[in-house]
Amino acid sequence: MELWELDARESVRRTLSDYTAATDTFDLAALAQCFGPDGVLEFTGGTGPLTGPAAIQAGLATAMAKEPEPGRQSPSYVRHHVASIRFRSVTPQRIEVSSYFAVYTDVGLDHWGRYRDVLTPIDARWLFAHRRIGVDGFAAASLMR
Repeated sequence: MELWELDARESVRRTLSDYTAATDTFDLAALAQCFGPDGVLEFTGGTGPLTGPAAIQAGLATAMAKEPEPGRQSPSYVRHHVASIRFRSVTPQRIEVSSYFAVYTDVGLDHWGRYRDVLTPIDARWLFAHRRIGVDGFAAASLMR
């Protein structure tokens, strides 16, 4: 493995970590900065792909502003655990990564699924060109369904 690839892989891990930290602290501006200028975010239950940091931040703010279902509360905390990070393809122009996540809230394990990501280098950082979030399941008492 060459040095550029080691640097690229660590930058990708940093972006994954920065995204996770931003979601756990509800910092949508920091989350949006994990995406390139034309980066796309797709997620289960979303209204469609969100493109670009501004649209991603606004779209997630709208989704978070919705009132919870009757009988459900908003979570007071969110903790994402990301595992099994697998580099599927690594080139100097594009990296494909897959991983799994589990999300904990006030109810315990709330929901879980997988990330499928494409990252590209922008200004010495690897940022999301595309992130697809697939939720595989929700707990019966999920606060984030």
